[in-house]
Amino acid sequence: MNTEKLLIIGNVWPEPNSSAAGARILQLIISLISQKKFEITFASAAINSEHSFDLSIFGINEIKVELNSSSFDIFIKNLNPKFVLFDRFMIEEQFGWRVRENCPSALTILDTEDLHLLRLGRQKAFQEKRDFQQKDLFSDIAKREIASILRCDLNLIISEIEYEILRSDFKINPKILLYIPFLIDEINKKTPNFEERIDFAFIGNFYHEPNIDAVLNLKEKIWPLIRKKLPKANLNIYGAYMPSKVLQLNKHTDGFYIKGRIENSKDVFTSARVFLAPLRFGAGQKGKLFETFVNGIPSVTTSIGRESMSGDLPWNGFVSDDFSYFAEKAVELYLDKILWQKSIKNGFKILKKRYLRADFDSIFEYTLIEIQENLENHRNDNFIGQILQNNLSNTTKFMSKWIEEKNKRIEN
Repeated sequence: MNTEKLLIIGNVWPEPNSSAAGARILQLIISLISQKKFEITFASAAINSEHSFDLSIFGINEIKVELNSSSFDIFIKNLNPKFVLFDRFMIEEQFGWRVRENCPSALTILDTEDLHLLRLGRQKAFQEKRDFQQKDLFSDIAKREIASILRCDLNLIISEIEYEILRSDFKINPKILLYIPFLIDEINKKTPNFEERIDFAFIGNFYHEPNIDAVLNLKEKIWPLIRKKLPKANLNIYGAYMPSKVLQLNKHTDGFYIKGRIENSKDVFTSARVFLAPLRFGAGQKGKLFETFVNGIPSVTTSIGRESMSGDLPWNGFVSDDFSYFAEKAVELYLDKILWQKSIKNGFKILKKRYLRADFDSIFEYTLIEIQENLENHRNDNFIGQILQNNLSNTTKFMSKWIEEKNKRIEN
């Protein structure tokens, strides 16, 4: 079978054990590999850290590129990919015009990860201590993100709520949208049982404000209520890139342990008995809660945590925005073996109905083929996107070349 070149341009090098975004892009890469038609190259201007996933084990070429540099033009001309996937809209803003200028027939794909306009809109409302409103969607960041979505031939959307927001609030043509959630190849129900597990856990990437807020609320409002009922229980907090205000919460006498980064997040989800996720704002699907389904651990979360995760199916534990009830149900799950077992079965049912890779890979492959074979008509159906491409190319191209020339003068 003839292979076609596919370029992925990443905001960062994937760190699946550090963030849900890292796990997400890796899942998409596996889906693309399964189509057996691509020769994949992953490029990024970011620094490759010790925690970055080694993509070469999949036979993927890893290339370091530069921002605001015509060296990228030479690189992409030589590669001449038929497909280009941008990881986040900021990457499309930076490199999209160069891709289209040098490879105009390349099918462009944007993985939104989550809708930044929704996440930041909710965060702003939260910080202002008011309810989120529809008007919070229509921000300056929304103008940039929606423009990026319109410029691309296909956009991968991880959340059903976000898909509907794009359709209803921003009137995006569904032909350029494709819902693909987190993905799993198979369900392993042989996870540690009730007696083999102990304590509570939380994990998150602490670059994200919702995770910092969740830990602060666990410390100040939720854990004292749980600890009063379970004086010997502990709560272990894990995650990458912890700021000092989280690190200083460590207090062994209260059973509140700040553990930091862990190399394999699976160890967290298979050792704790109950997972706590009091998320009060955010967007997208929550990787930490997807992992509770996968690893057979019940969770207590909020309506934001549950959003777009389980559909109409029963949750694998409890959902509450009231922290007193939240704590009460956490204790109940921790002590009641029958309830605990029922909850993990709910998680496996959610996986089976909503996250099996086999249910999405064929749709993904068919969509790429159909768009590629009808690319001109597909783009004509999204003519506003072509207008935005032209306008952005002129402004971004000028700015990028100005920065490049400035950098050259500084170097000389």
